Amino acid sequence: MNEVRYYQKNIMIVDDDPDIVLSLQELFEREGFQVTTAENGRNCLVELEKGFQGIIILDIMMPIMDGIETIKKMTVDGFTDDNTIIVLTAKRIQGEEFNEIYPYIADYITKPFDISTLLNTVKKIAQKPPVKRRY
Repeated sequence: MNEVRYYQKNIMIVDDDPDIVLSLQELFEREGFQVTTAENGRNCLVELEKGFQGIIILDIMMPIMDGIETIKKMTVDGFTDDNTIIVLTAKRIQGEEFNEIYPYIADYITKPFDISTLLNTVKKIAQKPPVKRRY
């Protein structure tokens, strides 16, 4: 049986709910991913400045710096080029707010979410070589 090759083995979970962070961290580590966590957008940007590259699972509604603000800052700082963003949120994003971040997200998953759907989405993305995005 062929082993699945993951081009993107790093995952950052950005969520202010510690239960979600811990559950997802354990899940992805069992699957062989290297997991970094951040409890808000500001800490996500710190990890990006340290050199994180990979798949970012990003909540939208967080204190200090929310997901939308984080994505906007990522685009300004050039961090969307080497990272793949999956939005995980209970908030419905629409209108101009959504149009601004839409080009930078690979998938949008609503809470409450099915864990196997999220896992399959991440695995599918991780199996593709990262694409340099230029907007």
